[in-house]
Amino acid sequence: MTNKKDIAILRVQHLRGPNIWTYRPVIEAWLDIGELEECPSNKLPGLYERLTAWLPGLIEHRCGVGERGGFLERLRDGTWAGHILEHIVLELQNLAGMKTGFGKTRSTADPGVYKMAFRTRDETAGRAALHAGHALLMAAINDTPFDLPATVAELTELVDRYCLGPSTGHIVEAATDRRIPSLRLTDGNLVQLGHGAAQRRIWTAETDRTSAIGESIASDKDLTKTLLASCGVPVPEGTVVRSKEAAWEEAQDIGLPVAVKPVDGNHGRGVSLNLMTEADVHAAYAIASEEGESSAVLVERFIPGNEHRVLVVGSKVVAAAKGESLWVVGDGASTVGALCDSQINIDPRRGESEEFPLSPVKPHDSDEIKLDLKRQGLTPDSIPQAGQKVLIQLNGNVADDVTDDVHPDVAYVAALAARVVGLDIAGIDLVCEDISRPLEEQRGAIIEVNASPGLLAHIKPAKGEPRNVGRAIVEHLFAEGETGRIPLVGVTGTTDAALAARLVGTVLNLSGKHVGVANRDGLFLDGRQVTGQDGTRFDAGQRLLINRTVQAAVFESNARTILEEGLPYDRCLVGIVTDMGNAADVADLYVRDDDALYNVVRSQVDVVLSIGAAVLNAADARVAALADLCDGAVLFYALDEANETLGAHRAAGGRVAFVRGDHIVLAQGNEEMPLLGIDKVKPATAAQPEALLAAALAGWALDVPTDLICAGLRTFDAAVKKSKA
Repeated sequence: MTNKKDIAILRVQHLRGPNIWTYRPVIEAWLDIGELEECPSNKLPGLYERLTAWLPGLIEHRCGVGERGGFLERLRDGTWAGHILEHIVLELQNLAGMKTGFGKTRSTADPGVYKMAFRTRDETAGRAALHAGHALLMAAINDTPFDLPATVAELTELVDRYCLGPSTGHIVEAATDRRIPSLRLTDGNLVQLGHGAAQRRIWTAETDRTSAIGESIASDKDLTKTLLASCGVPVPEGTVVRSKEAAWEEAQDIGLPVAVKPVDGNHGRGVSLNLMTEADVHAAYAIASEEGESSAVLVERFIPGNEHRVLVVGSKVVAAAKGESLWVVGDGASTVGALCDSQINIDPRRGESEEFPLSPVKPHDSDEIKLDLKRQGLTPDSIPQAGQKVLIQLNGNVADDVTDDVHPDVAYVAALAARVVGLDIAGIDLVCEDISRPLEEQRGAIIEVNASPGLLAHIKPAKGEPRNVGRAIVEHLFAEGETGRIPLVGVTGTTDAALAARLVGTVLNLSGKHVGVANRDGLFLDGRQVTGQDGTRFDAGQRLLINRTVQAAVFESNARTILEEGLPYDRCLVGIVTDMGNAADVADLYVRDDDALYNVVRSQVDVVLSIGAAVLNAADARVAALADLCDGAVLFYALDEANETLGAHRAAGGRVAFVRGDHIVLAQGNEEMPLLGIDKVKPATAAQPEALLAAALAGWALDVPTDLICAGLRTFDAAVKKSKA
């Protein structure tokens, strides 16, 4: 037991899939609040005032009251330390840029011991928020100092390092809105949308449809220009050169002013614009050749006007942003660098992390800015006169939304440019005076085609309406009505669950699908064991969902795996519950009675899709009671045809399975379909007839023809067949 001035964190676990708390991943912590059990918040002097001073955002927490300020009302009236810690952790995550809102705290049978769960988007950042929240709460209780800014800064760094970037997260949220599941494949931004054979993959603004050849072409500016020009796309006149002398000769041939850029650069790096003198061209050549991977540099006719970034997804323009020149005005006392900080970088839209639509301007670190300043007779350390306007960047502030202004001809040319290069998602950089007019009317031109374009300028523009480009990318990857889902079957129970899972896998395999099964015996593909149970049940399930060959999958779970890992999938088409198991088997996890066990096992039924079905053992009254929780259809099975639940369900038109005279029968209403005799099944399987019934009903729920269901049950061999190495 802890003392009054501390809370012991007994255990922390990351539930990566649907669980007893929610459908989403959570961190669950077991807390012993010690003597604080006798001291709710209204008995801790100054706690309310200190917490609200440190965390004013707590007023937004609705809590169980259901309205703004709900948690503060509970805090004022009296609530316990575990519940308070839950809300502190959520608020710290919010302050660190990881927006979350779900949390729950429940007491256990042991006095002073609580289970607390909170939603997190990353385990590392979530665990850090838990420990930081604990430290903050103890400081508030004990009236000791706490460095909140430093804590939030540390958590923010973890969020930036470990969570999905804002562009990738935006696409994943759009997929979630379409009810398309997602799996993060690396610590970075490689994400799988959908499952198995129905999956697609994204890497920020690249997809598994993005052409490697197209990316290579886009990185070669000269080749890109040649291809675009051959297809009638307006591009600036220009030539590749390999020396500063050749660059100046070409600039004179083209006609000043010119632009100089690396042939193989991208995203505007190493680009110098509006060059008028030999010295400027020489300096720009040095910058461009250093930025690019080769010494080749492109000298082009300078196109007057504003730079625009047009985002093309598939064959359509879905967003456009406009750039503007950046200037500072001298005050006679501050350097150019200081003026940038006080007049440009002070903008709250600018920041180092990806969540900011604009980057800070750093004259000392940018050769391009130094060149522009040099042409004005200045350096980053110069002090301009009071009132003197200084150009910092001609173009490089592309963040103002102009999507609704794009002329149809401009949209056509931009989409054509993406197709010519061979990119399914492309950032088209073009320069023109007015994007609402055709390019040829104003001598506008496309100056660059970018693979893996940045999305943040469209998601969070500095000015104008945000664009849901994530939705456009998801619509590009998945046609209307596609969900990225394959048939998934979840089986929860103890006695018959492992066998039922493999039986269902065999039935689905005979229906013509490549099927994976993950159960207590290991991982199976098309009936053959690939691995034994050498890892967690969750990890085995994830391996099936990642496998591009898998067209259907079956997963076995039980109360312990749900409590310790969560389910390895977000939703399933069919959920089977064979039995509830024994509360004694999970008593160490604070599940010590039938009601608590019911709340665990119900997770299997909770995740059944509305178009799916639950297959339940009617002979177990506790399992049968789960029917009321199912969003889809319900099918019951029992060995005894006279089972009361079975009879009532059948009379109401529901589907059931039972054994009559050693023969498996499927029935719905007055219709009966004798399936096969149990004596036709291999002896090891026949010894568990309930598993046969569950598998038969699952096949029926999945629209497998009855002859194939019979064949699957009859030919199934419980002996483990291992895949050849």
